[in-house]
Amino acid sequence: MNKTLKIRDLTLRDGQQSLFATRMNQNQVDRVLPYYKEAGFYAMEVWGGAVPDAIMRFLKENPWHRLESIHREVGSVSKLTALSRGRNLFGYNPYPESVIEGFNRHAVQSGISIMRIFDALNDTSNIRSTIGYVKENGGIADCCVCYTIDPKFTLRERAKAFWQMKKVPRRIFRTDYFVNKAKELEAMGADMITIKDMAGLVPPRQAAKIISRMKAELKIPIDFHTHCTPGYGLASTLVAIMNGVDIVDTSILNFSGGPAAPSFEIIQLFCNKLGVDTGVNVNVIATINEQLGEIRKEMGDIDNYELPRTFDLTKDTLPPEIDQLFDQAIEFAGKNDEEKLLEATQAIERWFGLPEPNEEVKKAEIPGGMYTNMISQLKQLKLDHLMSRVLEVVPVVRLAAGCPPLVTPTSQIVGVQAVNYVIDENKKQKPYTTKNNQFVSLVKGEYGKTPIEIDPDFREMICGVREETPYNVDNYKKPENPELDQAGDRLLAENEKEELLLDLFPQVATTFLQELKESEYRAMIHEEEMKKVEAHLAEKAAFDKLSDEEKKKRLLDGLYSYNWSTDD
Repeated sequence: MNKTLKIRDLTLRDGQQSLFATRMNQNQVDRVLPYYKEAGFYAMEVWGGAVPDAIMRFLKENPWHRLESIHREVGSVSKLTALSRGRNLFGYNPYPESVIEGFNRHAVQSGISIMRIFDALNDTSNIRSTIGYVKENGGIADCCVCYTIDPKFTLRERAKAFWQMKKVPRRIFRTDYFVNKAKELEAMGADMITIKDMAGLVPPRQAAKIISRMKAELKIPIDFHTHCTPGYGLASTLVAIMNGVDIVDTSILNFSGGPAAPSFEIIQLFCNKLGVDTGVNVNVIATINEQLGEIRKEMGDIDNYELPRTFDLTKDTLPPEIDQLFDQAIEFAGKNDEEKLLEATQAIERWFGLPEPNEEVKKAEIPGGMYTNMISQLKQLKLDHLMSRVLEVVPVVRLAAGCPPLVTPTSQIVGVQAVNYVIDENKKQKPYTTKNNQFVSLVKGEYGKTPIEIDPDFREMICGVREETPYNVDNYKKPENPELDQAGDRLLAENEKEELLLDLFPQVATTFLQELKESEYRAMIHEEEMKKVEAHLAEKAAFDKLSDEEKKKRLLDGLYSYNWSTDD
C-alpha cells in the first residue's frame, strides 16, 4: 500500500451529473471555486461528459466559458479533467480527425490538463489518435479500461442455447482482459490508466485482483473510478487503496453516494486510519460541503435524495460504534472477506445518511441508468409487467451483438433492443423484427470491434451485410453555418470553438448559438440607442447653459439639428 494517495474530485462534473442531471449553473460553480483553490485536490473533473450539452440545452451557458472560468480560478492549483469518448467524442458515430484534433487542442488550451478518454467497446484503436492530440498540446492522456461483467444467463436461456447447439460463453471479462487492455493503452502512449467502473459493478475482490495485477505489470499510474449504485463503491475503493492504487475518484459528501462516487470525507477517514496522506487541505472541505448543501436546496426540484449527515473532518468525531466499523472494514479488506467488508462499509454509509444500495440494479447486474431507461420505455407502452422478461433477454441481445461492455452508450443500445425484443415476442413476432438504428450500427461494426466476434448470419439478418463494416467518416457532413438575419447577418458560429460545438452537438448548439447571437445583437442595438440618447441629453445640457443670444446664433448657424427652444 502506498503512503500517499492522490484524489481526483468529481463533484463539479460526475457528481452533479450522476445525482442532479448536470444542472449546476455558472453562479453556483463560481461560489465553490475559491474554496476548491484552498483545498488543493490533485485533480478536479469539471468538464466533458454531459456538461457541454446540458449547460447549453438547459442553462443557456457557453461550455467553453465554463471551462475557462474554472481554469482561471483553480487551474494553477488542481489539474482540470474532462471526459470524452475517443473518436466518438460526445456522439455515437466516429468523427473525422479534424474534429477530434480541434476539440482536444482547444480543450487543453482552454484549461484541461488531463483528458480522460474511454471507448464503450474497449476498442483501443478508437482511442489512439486522441492520445496523440492530447499529448501534442501538452495534456495528460488518461486512458480508461471500462469495467464490465459477463452476461448472466438464466437456466431457461442456457437450455434454449443447448437445444439450438449454441455455445454460451462463461468467462470473457476476466482479470487478464482488463490488464491486457491497459497494457495496450500504455504501449500507445497513455500517461495513466483509469479502471472506469461507471456502473459500480466491480466488487471488492475483483477490484483487488485487477489493481494488484496492473500495479505489478504497468509502469504508469493507476486511477480507480467507481459508483455506489449497487453498494460496492466504498468497499471497492478501500480495497483499491490497500492494493496500492495511485489515484481514487471521490465526490464531496453532499454530492456523493448512490449513483455517484464514494464520499471524499469517508475516504479521508479511512486514509487517516491507514496512515495515507491525500495531500488535501481538509480544513476547507466542510465549507465546500456546506456550500454544496445550499446549492442542492436550490436544485430541489431535481433532487431525489435526502441530504446526508453533516460531518466536519477537522472537529467532528465518529461515535465509537461507527469508528469501530471503519477498523473492521480495514480488517475485512485485508482478509479478503468481501461479505463482511460490504456489511461494514454499507453500515458506514447508512450512518452518514447516503442512499441505500439499489437492490434491483445489484440483482440485475446492469447499470442503474440502463435499468431505469428500460423501465421508463416499458411504462410508456404500459408494458412494465414485462420487465422480468426483458432482464432475461438482455444477456441474449448482448451476446448476439458481440458482448459489448455495458457502459454509455452501448448499455442504452442493448437495453433499448432488449425491450424491442420482448415487445416483438409479446406481439407474436420474431425477435429483432423491431430494430433501433444504433443497434444496427453496433452490429454492423460502425462503433468499432466488439469483445467477441459477431455471427455473420446474425449481422446479415440485422444489417444486410455479413462482413464487419467500419463507419466511413467520409460520409460526415459539417452542420450548416448560416448568417443570421435577426443578428445583423452574423455567422451562427464565428470561430473554431463555436464550430466545434456545432460539430459535436448540432441541434442543441444551433439553438444555443442562435439565441446567443440574437441576444448579443439586441444588446448591441440597445447600447447604441442608449449612446445616442446620452449624446442627445449631453448636447441639450450644454445648450441650456448658453445665453439666449448664443442659443439663437447657434440655431441660425445650423450647429444643432434639433430646435432646443421647443419642449422635449
